[in-house]
Amino acid sequence: MASNKQRHRPALIALVIVAAVACLAMAWWQLDRFESSSGTGQNLGYALQWPAFAAFFVYAYRKFVVLEDNPDEVEKMHAADKGIKEIPAGILPPRPSAAPVPTVEDGTTEGDQIAEYNRILAELAEADRIRLARLRAEATPSDNPQRSNQ
Repeated sequence: MASNKQRHRPALIALVIVAAVACLAMAWWQLDRFESSSGTGQNLGYALQWPAFAAFFVYAYRKFVVLEDNPDEVEKMHAADKGIKEIPAGILPPRPSAAPVPTVEDGTTEGDQIAEYNRILAELAEADRIRLARLRAEATPSDNPQRSNQ
């Protein structure tokens, strides 16, 4: 059901023309840069890309007009989207599972070994704290008459 009513949007047409001309001007500028003594292959690449950008502006405007004037085209686009909505089962690789907890030869788990290690560290820290407390108690000035005279 295409409507016979033509819609002209001067501002949108002007925007597309300005954008396309600007892209072509950028292509010309990049081509001049490529031909200069300091030009590189990158300038040539850009000189070839800018006309594609200009063509995209014209294509996008044309597609906008067609979709606006012809609802059948919109339905065709939506019909193409009504295809597969979920991923088939065999396409993706299986999800990784949690690795089993490793055990040592004597049957203890890594968590048991870590707990034992932490217990030993706590004992060493306590022994060190007691040793330091003894050293501080021995080094107090009231017990050492020579230090209090100095």
